[in-house]
Amino acid sequence: ILAELEVLCKQLYEGTDLAQRIQAEKVLVELINSPECLSQCQLLLEQGTTSYAQLLAATCLSKLVCKTTPLPIQQRMDIRNYILNYIASRPKLALFVIQALVQVIAKITKLGWFDVQKDQLVFRDIIADVKKFLQGTVDHCIIGVMILSELTQEMNFIDYSRPSSKHRRIAISFRDTTLKEILMLACSLLKEILAKPLNLQDQQQQNLAIHLLKLVLNCLNYDFIGSSADESADDLCTVQIPTNWRSIFLEPETLDLFFDLYHSLPSMLSQLALSCLVQFASTRRSLFSNPERAKYLGNLIKGVKRILENPQGLSDPGNYHEFCRFLARLKTNYQLGELVVVKDYPEVIRLIASFTITSLQHWEFAPNSVHYLLTLWQRMVASVPFVKSSEPHLLDTYAPEITKAYITSRLESVSMVIREGLDDPLDDTATVFQQLEQLCTVSRCEYEKTCALLVQLFDQNAQNYQKLLQSSSRNSLAISIQEGYISLTQLSWPFSSS
Repeated sequence: ILAELEVLCKQLYEGTDLAQRIQAEKVLVELINSPECLSQCQLLLEQGTTSYAQLLAATCLSKLVCKTTPLPIQQRMDIRNYILNYIASRPKLALFVIQALVQVIAKITKLGWFDVQKDQLVFRDIIADVKKFLQGTVDHCIIGVMILSELTQEMNFIDYSRPSSKHRRIAISFRDTTLKEILMLACSLLKEILAKPLNLQDQQQQNLAIHLLKLVLNCLNYDFIGSSADESADDLCTVQIPTNWRSIFLEPETLDLFFDLYHSLPSMLSQLALSCLVQFASTRRSLFSNPERAKYLGNLIKGVKRILENPQGLSDPGNYHEFCRFLARLKTNYQLGELVVVKDYPEVIRLIASFTITSLQHWEFAPNSVHYLLTLWQRMVASVPFVKSSEPHLLDTYAPEITKAYITSRLESVSMVIREGLDDPLDDTATVFQQLEQLCTVSRCEYEKTCALLVQLFDQNAQNYQKLLQSSSRNSLAISIQEGYISLTQLSWPFSSS
């Protein structure tokens, strides 16, 4: 039997013959519906000679526990306990096998969340089970974190083949009883990693940090109120943190932890730390009182200042993109009147302006991130009429510089595109029109300066174009570049004046 099952695995996961794969999938369905399914899965796990054999067993178990007619409670408990013992005794299994087995544990836990045996909610002791892993080797600790991360994702996942009301009951119960403890546990382990001398060459230590940061991100991305928010609506996102999490967010050490992780970890990991900070910056306003919110914002701004004063990490495109999202979220969730009274505001707005100008000048680097920077400035300028604070917002100083940097950098791109054959950023008309609509708001701050700049550029380019046309030695390349300058200047007019 074992030999037949391993042939099935080879056909299913490695086969290139479509007919063989279809036949293998058919046999897999028959195996799941077979009374011998559990014994054959155990045979594959215990005696299989390849990782694919173990993966097939995990796949069968996953489908078995998710069947519409659930297995008896005791049988599900036995499967869960068997898998926990199995991965605890084999921490060096292939990562995709561990992930597949962890998914089975998560599905069993979710589907049995309200199941009672002898007056006990028997599937809710998952934290106690995981703590045994966390007290073991680094490999065991990683497996424990993977279980918590997969469970958090599974609890947040809507299976439309099942009643949505049951999903919400389970998701809310998990949120109220378990999720906060998981977040605190993850933060505690991250503090332990940061407290030790970081060996960036230690792959195990890096893997543990990656899984912990992903776990925190899964906690902060949880659908707390059942809104099933559209992730594409990035600029509208507010994280509806539960009220009983206030104490975690009020501790300055929480934000400091993730800023410290950003500065201490290599780029692949520091990007995840920034992703967590994006969610922290998006925390709902009503979680705090006014003084608490001001203090929390002050800590965020202090972190922004620290990043911009040590900008080496922002040369990584992933870090750069997440930092731009972070800046945009700050203005989404805080009013300009709140920002201007922060102690470090004058220095930070200067640093952000410098960062934005540099970003616009290097238009070929991570162009998708510019949207977030322009969103920040658009919303800052749009808020000026509503600011009641006597503190200067300084936008009349920096907004014209942002406008100038955008226009001149796009003019400079014309020459580079034509001479070096680069992709023309202006070919993406949807993005260009979106950016110009954002820029038209920014340009209205000290609008006279914007008008003067456009008039000067148009007149200068028109004169240069006329000279080229009248020249005895007509240079077709120079004429094409000059025509590009004029077209781009004309394109800016309707948006800057709309």
